[in-house]
Amino acid sequence: MFGFYRFACVSPRLRVADTAYNSEEIIKSAAAAVSNGAAFVVFPELSITGYTCSDLFHQELLLRNSLDSLLKIAKAFEDTDAVIAVGLPLRMFGRLYNCAAFLQRGKVVAVTPKIHLPNQREFYEKRHFSSGRDLLRGGADGHPVLCCIEGAGDVPVTNFITVKGSGSEVRVGVELCEDLWIPAPPSGKLAFAGANVIVNLSASDALVGKQDYRRNLVLNQSARCMAAYVYSSAGVHESTTDMVFSGHLMIAENGSMLAENKPFSRETEIIYADVDADRLNMQRLSEGSFQDFDGREVYARAATIENLRPVESLKFRFVSPAPFVPGNLETRDQSCTEIFNIQCAGLAKRLDASHSKRAVIGLSGGLDSTLALLVVAETFKLLKRPANEILALTMPGFGTTRRTKNNAVVLAELLGVELRTVDIRNACQLHFADIGHDPKVFDVTYENVQARERTQILMDVANSEGGIVIGTGDLSEIALGWSTYNADHMSMYAVNCDVPKTLVRHIVDWYAGRSDAALRGVLKDILDTPVSPELLPAAPNGQIAQKTESILGAYEIHDFFLYHFVKYGAPPKKLLFLAKYAFAGRFTDGELEKALAVFVRRFFTQQFKRSCIPDGPKVGTISLSPRADWRMPSDANFSDWA
Repeated sequence: MFGFYRFACVSPRLRVADTAYNSEEIIKSAAAAVSNGAAFVVFPELSITGYTCSDLFHQELLLRNSLDSLLKIAKAFEDTDAVIAVGLPLRMFGRLYNCAAFLQRGKVVAVTPKIHLPNQREFYEKRHFSSGRDLLRGGADGHPVLCCIEGAGDVPVTNFITVKGSGSEVRVGVELCEDLWIPAPPSGKLAFAGANVIVNLSASDALVGKQDYRRNLVLNQSARCMAAYVYSSAGVHESTTDMVFSGHLMIAENGSMLAENKPFSRETEIIYADVDADRLNMQRLSEGSFQDFDGREVYARAATIENLRPVESLKFRFVSPAPFVPGNLETRDQSCTEIFNIQCAGLAKRLDASHSKRAVIGLSGGLDSTLALLVVAETFKLLKRPANEILALTMPGFGTTRRTKNNAVVLAELLGVELRTVDIRNACQLHFADIGHDPKVFDVTYENVQARERTQILMDVANSEGGIVIGTGDLSEIALGWSTYNADHMSMYAVNCDVPKTLVRHIVDWYAGRSDAALRGVLKDILDTPVSPELLPAAPNGQIAQKTESILGAYEIHDFFLYHFVKYGAPPKKLLFLAKYAFAGRFTDGELEKALAVFVRRFFTQQFKRSCIPDGPKVGTISLSPRADWRMPSDANFSDWA
């Protein structure tokens, strides 16, 4: 469902050279994986015999027994569409190869010989095996070489496998151990040809520091290939004559680790991950250089397997409810520092280039203007300019509360910036009279008059002071069009334009943690204040009456939709499917469905505002700048998305 397929990695118990024992263990553990919903199960390199058989690989009995075991394993799964990938020594065309064999519906559907054979220090594979490089180049007709395997018939020799009838276009590339460790792994070319899943049957020995290095290889290659990388390695029951193996299992997707085991288990280990093939395919359409490569030569050599069984419900995948917020606590400080530095560097360049004498900013006491002012203050430190060259204007209107007004005043004082108060109520009353609007009617005109009055003041003050107006609106507001056109929608440089609301909150909290007690106190109170434009009158008790999230839905949900919609092109049904999984127990299905309807409608209908937004720095992978990242017709029809 929605392009998710469950992959499993297994590091089974084994006995070196005991193919009967090993095949039974493979069948048992593969059956467990399949019963748990796995569509594709990957075992280690030479898993039928054991990797450490050494010169026993030249024994006729071992080779025959390993082939018999292969056919036995295939037969055990003749009633399922699941693909089982196992390793064995295989004779083809008078040579012996270290192979991965792919089994489905009782048949051997493809074999992949290892290309790069390590032959230094503890490894001496060339003593026993030949490289499969020539076989993988295909035949004279460009199609895969066919090898007649006793009991299995003609089997394609290939490292590229397509899936027949897969709506998600799953394509599998194959590597064996050392293939990953070379400067240009085969998976790079396979990814260019369309492989979005790379499986690696491996036997990587355990050395000091090697586990972290191996993990980095898998993560980096999955990111470089924009693919899932499914890695299964031999375990502790291999011979320890000269080496120890740890049974390291990993499933990564585009640079993120979906599943990883704790190595050195003495029991059979299985890990699972629900791989999002649709997400990978959509990302390749909008990112990377995959369209520049002609993959027809590789594609022509592909073997085909039957339709994979998609996942009906997610189980082995973490879907972050806050995808814009760094999930790793250890790297949060680094991430926030980097984002903040990007914002400051962008503003510093604009101030220098414009020869601006001052930075002018509207300070509401809310979250967005707070982050913007912190960025401006740090930028002036960076430029070695005094803080009093920053001019903050607080412009109370009909909905301004004492809490936000006081927080704006205290924040400006603590940062040492000049603060001016301009009450906009009288000017708005005059404007209501000019346009014939009844000020007792609290409609969109009532709200927008205030927003435009504030922007007019900021722009005119900036002109008179030789400064530029710093925009405060964030990415979430830009996505939803939650701004007044040619009012808070406009500025001369928008420092928050690529920072979504959930991340704004996170960065302000991070900055508070680095501040003295007084500044930390006011920042914490701002963080606790409900998000509001404060354009409608306050409640009788003086508290904020107009709460944005009561109108739109939680920004957490909208940011979640924005991330998956823009970055991966997820359709609405998939957005809802993911949201129900990520927010289980936090929001009801009704709340999510309502928020999705709001998101889709506003994202499409408010594009005209995004088509003319001010300059601002990109800080993440998602931006809605019409100049760089997001080009969309302002009058696109959204009925198919509704």
